[in-house]
Amino acid sequence: MLPSILSALLLLSPTTAPATTPDPAAIDRVVEDYRAETGLPGAAVALTHGTTVVRAAGYGRTADGEAVTEHTTMAVASVSKSFTALAVMQLVDAGRVRLDDPVRDHLPEFAPADPRAGRITVRHLLDQTSGLSDTTFRPFSGREVATLRDAVASMRDATLASEPGTRWAYHNPNFQVAARLVEVVAGEPFADYLRRHVFEPLGMADSATADTERDLPASARGHVHVLGAAVPVPEPPAFGNGSGGVLSSAHDLAAWLVAQNTGTPIASPESIAATHTRSAGSYGLGWFVGTTDAGAPLVDHGGDLFTSTAYQALLPASGHGIAVMANTGTQYGDAQALGERLIALLEGRPFAPAPGSYRVVDIVLVTLAAGVVALAVRGVARARRHARRSWLRLLPLLLPVLLAATIHRVAGFLYRGRDVSWRQVAYLYPTFMVLLVVTATACVVVLAARLLARRRPPQGFGIDTAV
Repeated sequence: MLPSILSALLLLSPTTAPATTPDPAAIDRVVEDYRAETGLPGAAVALTHGTTVVRAAGYGRTADGEAVTEHTTMAVASVSKSFTALAVMQLVDAGRVRLDDPVRDHLPEFAPADPRAGRITVRHLLDQTSGLSDTTFRPFSGREVATLRDAVASMRDATLASEPGTRWAYHNPNFQVAARLVEVVAGEPFADYLRRHVFEPLGMADSATADTERDLPASARGHVHVLGAAVPVPEPPAFGNGSGGVLSSAHDLAAWLVAQNTGTPIASPESIAATHTRSAGSYGLGWFVGTTDAGAPLVDHGGDLFTSTAYQALLPASGHGIAVMANTGTQYGDAQALGERLIALLEGRPFAPAPGSYRVVDIVLVTLAAGVVALAVRGVARARRHARRSWLRLLPLLLPVLLAATIHRVAGFLYRGRDVSWRQVAYLYPTFMVLLVVTATACVVVLAARLLARRRPPQGFGIDTAV
């Protein structure tokens, strides 16, 4: 424990000039300017300094048209991992769990097929070095689960991509296993545990947990951008408790940030410091550990759903904390981009440009889709003319169909091995998927027309029955 505490103390040592605390009006201007530049429909923001809440407010509208306030409940997505890590550290404080205990000592039901899984420790789950990976176990495109017990049971056929403790890989099920461990050791559902041991002690009355997208309240639903407009859509199916299921508000996240700076009343200073200390590369226990663009220590974590995003950051040298929730999806990264602007405000730096608009790209893709439809109509009309062409000349028509069927695997490869379901790709790239599906459908229609034309006799061929 001593090396971790020393590392944490080094992290807390100022390396740059302390950040200045802006007034609430300056924070509001940053948020509203960003919304005006990007078309972000709604956001909630908390900024703290030590034990003081400088600003906790909502901006804009929810997907169902309600005003976002400091008490509007929204999804924090993978920011939830820091809550799960803290719950585990509370059990460490109580002497009921040790970070270097094998997971199976506390959770015998965790039994992946790979024999190396027996060497996975609690620490390996929290610092993402368990050896489990999206490349060997697919949490999104595999079998749907509804509870933490089901999530752990679904891993029975999982294999490891590496020896535990040797390689870092971001894998949501690590934290689902950790949350299930909390359930079993504490003897109560994870949602109840967080409510009694985290939310209630901190006065986080707006906060709760969700198992799946079906548990999201209307205020936590978000948008995707299509042709420059924010379109409300339901979150695609996924299980997220433990790894991404916390729901909260600006008011509540302000209390959470204050607790992270003070360590009371929910965990010991040593346990808080351990979560903020590098354990594997740039990852601590449920937090990333690095520096700001100005070189100041930074402890942060982002959260991405397909219709909303979140971001939290601690600046240990100045004692500031920032939390942002935005109701647009992961392809835009609005919560983190807005959070980084607020960090720049604290440090007196110029703001980074807002993410670029995809409107022109969307218009081009939709125009191409319309052109494909026109070509398909022409292809069907001329099917007889091409009916006797070689079979090999028909094969290219199957390529768009093959790409459409496997696009989630292509996306997973481009995302460095992360698992992505087919439906999720449509949320990431809606107009591209429109073009792809239209093209694949057009090719099937043209192919069918040419095959039917092959079966029909040539015009004028038949038996003359005239007398």
